[in-house]
Amino acid sequence: MSLAERALAGDRRALGRLLTLIDDDAAGAREAAARLGERTGRAWVVGVTGVPGSGKSTLVDALLGLWLAQGHSIAVVAFDPSSPISGGAVLGDRIRMAANAADEKVFVRSFSARGELGGLSRAARAAVDCFDACGFDRIVVETVGTGQSETSIAGLADTRVVVCPPGLGDDVQAIKAGSLEIADIVAVSKGDLPLAERTAREMREMVALRRRQETAWLPAVVVVSALRKTGLDALDAALDAHRDATGTRRRHGEHAPTPAAGAGDRPAPSPALDGDGWRERIAALAARDGLCATLGIAVRGGGPGRAEVAMRVDARHLNFNGGCHGGAIFALADSAFGLASNSHGPLAAGIDAHITFQAGVAAGDTLVARAVEVQRSRRIGVYRIDVVREDAGGETAVSSFTGTVYIRG
Repeated sequence: MSLAERALAGDRRALGRLLTLIDDDAAGAREAAARLGERTGRAWVVGVTGVPGSGKSTLVDALLGLWLAQGHSIAVVAFDPSSPISGGAVLGDRIRMAANAADEKVFVRSFSARGELGGLSRAARAAVDCFDACGFDRIVVETVGTGQSETSIAGLADTRVVVCPPGLGDDVQAIKAGSLEIADIVAVSKGDLPLAERTAREMREMVALRRRQETAWLPAVVVVSALRKTGLDALDAALDAHRDATGTRRRHGEHAPTPAAGAGDRPAPSPALDGDGWRERIAALAARDGLCATLGIAVRGGGPGRAEVAMRVDARHLNFNGGCHGGAIFALADSAFGLASNSHGPLAAGIDAHITFQAGVAAGDTLVARAVEVQRSRRIGVYRIDVVREDAGGETAVSSFTGTVYIRG
């Protein structure tokens, strides 16, 4: 019996070993994750993010206790920052969840972010799929302590909780915090402290500024104290209300109300990206870009909030060491980012971008950048761009890019 089959049969040790293989991207891990991915679609994924020290782990532990009392089985995927020296991490989130982590209906797994930006690692989606396939009905994803642009959780979690400590900062600082743009629920933590109610009031005023036509759901703001166990019922009610209103299939490309029992199969494939003239629109934008022409960047496909571009590496792209210049890879990713963010028509201007590199590239290699919109409001858009190298047997991850735009038109 394979490791994946044993995990599906309820072997927790096999599940733990499988998660380790996925985290290390070891041989056979991707194939096992793909098999498990075919059995997903039932779990509700709740993302918990916020600034360092806001009390995320303690709040998650309190939610575990509440949900266990309701009879749920819960998995927690917790990410810690990685050391720039050793690449490892303390993985201390589970320490703050010790009160409930030992329960047989709970599985807490910590991961190192491995230098990835966005608050998660590349193993996040596969780990969530594993827990979903193995029968956990609620999965909590706790990100690394985030700032203003680490918003990768937007495309993974069905319901996003942003944890704000009392006295977050001045109003301007709070308003420009990118993570608040993705909040479905704002949880003001440490509700026993004096500034908690004031912070909640400021958050409600900010939420009220969102126009109702932007989204069918306006974020709820609740004050909680994990220490005193207050506000948890209100948070639980807000979570349930959002799930009932918007559904539980965001990472499968669908975010509609939860299907009826028995309808847990994967959604039907979405229409081709090149329909309705989207590819032509994006190709026209690229034709007006001088850098695309200079570097030989070609459009392969596109759609609303999506773009795929490719570049064959030659002498133009090489650095003094003979490898592909990091600036050329950045330009490729940035081109996909710009095309995707402007695909809707209104002019979008980049205001923030981060890139990491995972593999080297040489002359003759073909690179492909795929940009996907993970969040878009009336004024802000957040995008994830993956750059891969096409190989004979598939693809190799080269770079990850996250970007935020301000929509001016």
